Amino acid sequence: MTLAFCVALAPVVSFAAPYAAMVIDARNGKVLHSRNADTRLHPASLTKMMTLYIAFEAVENGEISLDTKVKISKNAAAEPPSKLGLVAGQRIALRYLIRAAAVKSANDAATAIGEALEGSEAAFARRMNRTAKALGMSNTTFKNAHGLTESGHMSTARDMTTLGRHVLYDYPDYYNLFSRRSTSAGIKTVNNTNRRLLAAYRGADGIKTGYTRAAGFNLVASAERGNKRVIATVFGGRSTATRNARVAELLDMGFTRSASRVALRKPDVPNYQGTVKPAGKTIRVATAVKKSLRPVLRPTQATEQQAPVVADAATADTTLVASATVIEHDIQSALLQAQEDGSITLASLKEEPTPPPEPKVVTRISTAGGRHWGINVGRYNSRYAAEKMLLKTALAEMATLDGSLRKVEKNSRGFEANFLGLSKDTADLACRRLQARQITCYTLGPS
Repeated sequence: MTLAFCVALAPVVSFAAPYAAMVIDARNGKVLHSRNADTRLHPASLTKMMTLYIAFEAVENGEISLDTKVKISKNAAAEPPSKLGLVAGQRIALRYLIRAAAVKSANDAATAIGEALEGSEAAFARRMNRTAKALGMSNTTFKNAHGLTESGHMSTARDMTTLGRHVLYDYPDYYNLFSRRSTSAGIKTVNNTNRRLLAAYRGADGIKTGYTRAAGFNLVASAERGNKRVIATVFGGRSTATRNARVAELLDMGFTRSASRVALRKPDVPNYQGTVKPAGKTIRVATAVKKSLRPVLRPTQATEQQAPVVADAATADTTLVASATVIEHDIQSALLQAQEDGSITLASLKEEPTPPPEPKVVTRISTAGGRHWGINVGRYNSRYAAEKMLLKTALAEMATLDGSLRKVEKNSRGFEANFLGLSKDTADLACRRLQARQITCYTLGPS
């Protein structure tokens, strides 16, 4: 009786899965420690980092919306635990599948994400491999969206560290998912599989755990202290406790070995078209507006006379201001909801309905009356992200930005989010007020 009781209390321990580790300075990718880092091993649920990376990519590029209702297949519903408990035939918003895969590491949710994006898990695995190649993960082969053991489904500590760095820097607005101790997944509240490390290690804010008998206890962890950011990866831990202890040691090592001052060199974001489709495949991007929460007025003589005059023919090539009422209505609703929740953040706005992309913008404004200054509130990876930041900022800082013009300007480094048509004093005041709210801002002089 005593022996049986002791066995029941013994922690779950893997059967001597191979060990590998990697530590990098996340700011520039410098390797600070490695051991068996290029040995191909079973990644287990670290795989879901790639599933989620592709989901973020798809949402950002208009391929799918966070509010898209995904129909659950028999295949997804039949996945073994860990799982959300999805039922074949039910429909659930993509946002909840993403939360369940990121926080609970739900296998059924991961499979459903893959099927929603590519039609089948096999097709999604091919997309995972194209994306892995584009990210430089040269020793990784994916066979499924969840990471359960399958012949040929292999990766390395180096490749998973690379993937973790891309998740952090390529889609920072979604990264907060990985630090949530718990979250609503639509049909239930789920707890984070990494909550012990998040609670125990100062500065830890992600990223992903994994366990199978073949893999052992795996973890890609990221932590930030001061101006330093370190990512540590472990394959083949013997238990949750020993794995977490080893990761904490590696993170400590990383903070000790990394330089105090390092220039941030973010990884290059892979070309979307190159990862989403093989040669000859046509992409159908979901950009059409099917519903409008607010009617858009047709251009009539009366409405044209009511339109704001921003420049005359002598001083502007274009005087058409975007009619973005639908977008602004959605963002205002999001802000009101966020105020009620007490969490007005860009990340919370990410979970609101996706507005229609590509509004028209003013290409040149009048410099009459000294209103030829502007401000910049950041550079973003997509036009949509830049436009949403402009709307959010305009609503948050109406006192100084009312009447300014929102413009997204694309260059070789990304999409610049600008407010134009301000006086120098107003531009300076707006920037000071935004910086006080921890919003990046700098003034733009007349060009």
